[in-house]
Order: sequence, then C-alpha cells, then structure tokens
Amino acid sequence: MAIIKPFSALRPKSELAMQVASKPYDVLNSAEAKAETKGDPYSFLHITKAEIDLPDSVDQYSATVYEKAKQNLDRFISNGILFREEKPCYYIYQLMMDGKSQTGLVSVSSVADYFNDVIKKHEFTRPDKEKDRINHMKAIKAQTGNVFLAYRDVMEINALVNGWKATQKPVYDFTAVDGVQHTIWIIDRDIVINSITQLFATKVPNTYIADGHHRAASAAKVSKEFPGNENAKYFLTTIFPASELNILDYNRVVKDLNGNDADDFISALQDDFMITSSPHPVKPSQLHEIGMYLDGQWYILKAREGTFNTDPIGVLDISILSENILKKLLGIKDQRTDKRIDFVGGIRGLSELEKRVNSGEMKIAFSLFPVSIQQLFDIADSGNVMPPKSTWFEPKLRDGLLTNLL
Repeated sequence: MAIIKPFSALRPKSELAMQVASKPYDVLNSAEAKAETKGDPYSFLHITKAEIDLPDSVDQYSATVYEKAKQNLDRFISNGILFREEKPCYYIYQLMMDGKSQTGLVSVSSVADYFNDVIKKHEFTRPDKEKDRINHMKAIKAQTGNVFLAYRDVMEINALVNGWKATQKPVYDFTAVDGVQHTIWIIDRDIVINSITQLFATKVPNTYIADGHHRAASAAKVSKEFPGNENAKYFLTTIFPASELNILDYNRVVKDLNGNDADDFISALQDDFMITSSPHPVKPSQLHEIGMYLDGQWYILKAREGTFNTDPIGVLDISILSENILKKLLGIKDQRTDKRIDFVGGIRGLSELEKRVNSGEMKIAFSLFPVSIQQLFDIADSGNVMPPKSTWFEPKLRDGLLTNLL
C-alpha cells in the first residue's frame, strides 16, 4: 500500500507566487531559460537552471552551476522570497487549461515504495539525466522537481479533496503567461491530514509514475547518501486520480526515408497498413490509426489485423509505429539514441509537424493516438516499459511553488 506523508513545504510569499513559479527545468534549454528570466530576479529557474546566471562558457553540468544553485536558493530564503511552512501539510494543486481542470494532491512519497515497486514505473531512465538531478539535489539539499504520480480513483479521497477545495480559500491562484491557471490550497487540519494518510495506506495499493522518472530515480538514489535523514526517505510528488488526468499524443518526425523514395516507401507500408490520403491534417481518432505527413500530403494509416502483438506493449500505437515503420523501413532501432528522429509533444499541434517537414529539416512526420491512462497502468503492472517518449502530460506543474527540503 502507498505510504505518503505531509511535509513542510518551502514556498513563496503569496504576492510573489506568479513570479517565482517557473516551467520545469527539463522543458527549457539553457538559452530559452536565460531569455525567459531576463530582468526577472524571482524566477525559480535561477535555482533549477542556475547556469543562466553564469557565463555561457560554463558547462551546465559543472560543479560551479550546482554551487550557484545553492547560493541562489540561500538568497531566496534569506531575502524572504521563500519561507518554510511551520507544520507538515498536504497541498492541493489544481491546473486549469482550456476550460478543463486537473487536481492532484501534493505530498512526499516513500523512497522504499519506489524500490519495492509499490510505485510503478513504465520508462527507462538515462544515467546522464539522473546524475544531473542527483548533483543538483545534493548541492542544494532540496527536491525542486515534482514527480507526477497517478492512481486509480478512491471515492473517499476524491470527496476529501473536493470538499476542501469547495470550503477553503486557496493560498495561490494565478494565471501564467501561457494561459494556464494554477491554484493551490493548504490542507493544515490534522484530522484531514491523518485521514488522507490512512486512506492511501489502506485504499491505494500502487501509484504510477506518469511523468518524472528521472526525478524519481534521482531522489531514490540521493536518499542513500543521507543515511538517518528522515526527510531523504521521501520525495516530492503530486498524485492525481486517473479521472483527473489528460494524456496528450507524443508525435515523431524523421530526417529521411532511409534511402527509399516516397513511392517505394508508401508501397512498402501497404504490407502492414491500409493507406488513404487525407485533404486535412490527421489527428488520429481511434486506436491503431496513425497520421503520416510526407511531401506536403497527409495520409491515414490503419494497422492491419495480425501485424502487431496484442500484449500491453505490442498493442500500443507507438509500438506499432516503432516495429512496423521506424525499425522495419526507416532503420531506427533505438529512439533514445538515434539522431535521425525527434519528438513533438501534442501540445504543439499538427502544424508543428508540418512546419518541421515543410522547412526541409525533416522528411516525414507521424501523428499518434494518445496512450490511455489504463494502458499506462496495464504496462506498469505487467512490469514492462513503454517505448521512449510515449506520453505527454499537459499542463505542466510549475517548479518553485512547493519545494521539499532535505
């Protein structure tokens, strides 16, 4: 059963919340982060991507950067920009985008649950990305990045969270420049805190990493370097019931046709797919339907029966694309390392796929039907992992609003 705890968050003054809150460190490169924070001394990116405050010649993974992050965090605290909650609390985090809301519970989750597979994973991690966050956490002695967890709905937990939202005033409520509204409530009443802890311990057998595999793996490994430190036995998580989640498509663009011309490539596709041209951009409307954009033309590819496995991994459209097109025809064996392929989050729209191809940068694009939360659960329960970049969650939780100090 899932072990979670309340925690004393390090958080900004209410009047500074909007300025402090920043996009996650891994959705911006250094140049984008530097441009975004120009003239903004309050952005939490000064802590999560501290290279923006150093000369461009400094390696973003050098010890100098992590030391700068520590200096910046200390400065935020000493200047009163951030302060620590007096008592351990739970927090409710609601995101509103395009009229749709998603609400999760912010807590700290047990590192032991991560190692014992109570917290389920569905993706491999890269050692270089882990090392970066390990070094960052060790330097600043804090977890700044939220791990996005999901779980199967529990009626009693939903009732407690919704009841609190309906009767209490939020501590933060602002709309960021991208139009996403961020609202946070503090659950500070002991009887409610204890009820939530107990409900997870008795009603939630597993939680599932939806987004943040590298942050979770890094926090778990850092815990071993702080023996006896109770805070290090837990890591920062926001846990969403399945009914609140919205998974977007995660699409692909490829630089070339692996030596094929367009006609030969389309002919070869017919072994595994039924192909029809489309006068409009193709946003797949059902499982086993894939959109393809090539030479200014959109196509609908429908996977033929018997051309894919029906196990939890094989049935995924990204698996069908990987096995029957990327590997078989385009020679892309490992999407994590092959430089000929790139990934485009569904939030950027089909126009981004067209743009990448029409510019000549890429030759072909594929649009995919989103993975469902049930598919994510099934794969994690089976002990398998998805192909890389299979799920895109939007909107993103902001860094800096709630930080867990070690």
